[in-house]
Formats: sequence, structure tokens, C-alpha cells
Amino acid sequence: MTAPLYLLGVRVDPVSMEDAVERVRTRLRAGPPGLVVTLNALMLGRAARDAEFRRVVNAAALVVPDGAGTLLAARILGTRISERVAGVDLTDRLCALCAHEGYRVFLFGATPGVAEDAARLLAVRHPGLVVAGTRHGYGDLDDPTVTDRIREAGPDLLVAALGSPQQELWLDRWLVRAGARVGIGVGGTLDVFAGRSRRAPEWMRRWGIEWLYRLLRQPRRWRQALGLPGVLGMALAERFQGRRHSPPSDGY
Repeated sequence: MTAPLYLLGVRVDPVSMEDAVERVRTRLRAGPPGLVVTLNALMLGRAARDAEFRRVVNAAALVVPDGAGTLLAARILGTRISERVAGVDLTDRLCALCAHEGYRVFLFGATPGVAEDAARLLAVRHPGLVVAGTRHGYGDLDDPTVTDRIREAGPDLLVAALGSPQQELWLDRWLVRAGARVGIGVGGTLDVFAGRSRRAPEWMRRWGIEWLYRLLRQPRRWRQALGLPGVLGMALAERFQGRRHSPPSDGY
């Protein structure tokens, strides 16, 4: 198993897509319950500044490098991650895995109606996929009846689209009670699966500028885009200070 890296004190597993799918398959077969984090650059920056979020990320079962910014931060810090593992692609691959091997999926989050539309289209895309249940991401999500409903549906894979860091913090707190063996935070992925949002063209994804496509389509994201230079600046500062990529001293 590939050893994790620590960028700005935040863990990331330099895995390929195939490695990531296989590690989730192993967890689905044998447990125990584990969190999968799809770490983009903005999440990396937040975790570097926020000790609680960093604890959750560093304790996850798997942290995949999602986003060109994460790969660039790694290069600035003197290491190379060979492959980006985009959260939307990983989730799609996991749904294919579940359809093939008989695991049950619960889609949780986004606005009302999105999870249902995503479930319908995913079932067409992956024949045999069992979507055990759906629920939108509004209301008091810390109400135990929410997790009780998920548990009653009997999912193996819980897909949470609540936005970061809410989805990771929620899964860290509630995954065991929800009864799933794997929980993955996916941001806006359900909107993509439901046909509510479009992904960037393939050439933009290949060049690592999918973020620019989202910014052009949704200008309100400009505040988020401003966070990327900050993360890269933090990486540059750490590089020039000569720190090494080891687990953070605070134990996270």
C-alpha cells in the first residue's frame, strides 16, 4: 500500500483511480466503516488552518487527490502525485462496482429532488444498481432520525453531497450509526449525475482547469477561486521554510 503524503500537515494518499476503487472494494467487503475524502485544493487549505477538519481528513480511510490544485501544491512541496482522482469519476466508478457486486447505495444531500433524479439516471447508467434510498440535504441533519432512516435502508455505500467541510464532518460523526461501510463526500456530484450541472469539457479537465469552467458558468464561485492562490502561497512558504511532509505534530 502506498504511504500517505502530508501536505501542509494534511494527509493525501497518492493513489491511482484503480487503487482507490480497489481500496474501497476491500472496505465494502470487510469493513470497518470508513470515510473517503476527495481532497481538492480549497479543502487542503481549510484543513491546514482548521484543526478539527484536519483531524477528520487525517483519520479517514482514504484521501484521494481531487483537483489540479492539490497536485500543484504537492509539486511545490517537492513531491509528485502522478494522477488526479476526481471525486465525480470515483463516485461513478464506485456505483459501477456496487451494481456489479450487489452493494447498496444511499444518495444523501443536494436540494430536494436532486438525489431522486440522480438515482434514476444512475440506475440507467449502471444496470443492476440498487439505490437503497435518497434524502435531500436540508433540515436538521444532526437529528438522529436522519441517520436512523439511512440505517433502515441498509446501504453499503453512503454518498453525501452536503458541501465541504460539512459532509466530512457529518460522516465522521454519523457514519457508524448510519450503518454503511463506506461514506464518501462528493460536493456537487449529485447535481452532475442528476443532469442539473454540466462538467467541463474533456480538454479542460485534462489541462486541470475544470475550476475555470465552473467559475465562468457560476460567477458567484469567484470567492472560492480566490482561495486557490492562498493554498499555493502556503505551499510556497512551507517549501522555502524547508519543512518535510510528515504527520503534523498535533497528532492529527
